[in-house]
Amino acid sequence: MFTQRAVQQSMRRLAVSHPSAALTRFATPAAVATNSHYMQTRQAATQMTSQSDGINMLAQQRTHRPVSPHLGIYRPQVTWYLSALNRITGSILSGGFYVFGAAYLVAPVLGWHLDTMSMAAAFGSWPVFAKVLAKLTLAFPFTFHGFNGIRHLAWDMGRAMTNRQVQVTGWAVVGLSVVSSALLAFFL
Repeated sequence: MFTQRAVQQSMRRLAVSHPSAALTRFATPAAVATNSHYMQTRQAATQMTSQSDGINMLAQQRTHRPVSPHLGIYRPQVTWYLSALNRITGSILSGGFYVFGAAYLVAPVLGWHLDTMSMAAAFGSWPVFAKVLAKLTLAFPFTFHGFNGIRHLAWDMGRAMTNRQVQVTGWAVVGLSVVSSALLAFFL
């Protein structure tokens, strides 16, 4: 570092004391030191145009730009779907908890009966198909988001990061989510 600084200062002193054509290959330090004509410049041509001509010129230039590839040209992968489904289930779960919590707080004021006994009695009066469907609808987002969260924690620890392992763990999360949500819906 010291030698580099010494050489640079020496070159600057030399450029100031003996500006010559031989120093043009060191244009950057020489130009900085001498503030002379060794600076690189580029000529730019400009012309006055009206606003509508400028807009038309930009529109014409845009036709020559490359088109960005759309997702439709790529082969869908399990990671895409699981990433989207993880966000969707997280939003459903958090939104559902917030909505139910707010409804539970304002229920006495509005005369709603959201206490446990009233909800259990209402749920018990449903037909079996509706009960299983409601439990499945509530269980799947919870189990999927939970299992996928464990998968993401493994990734945060640097585990299962190869393409093959990501696909295997993705399909394992899907299988575990379906089986566990079905077990919760049918047997609880």
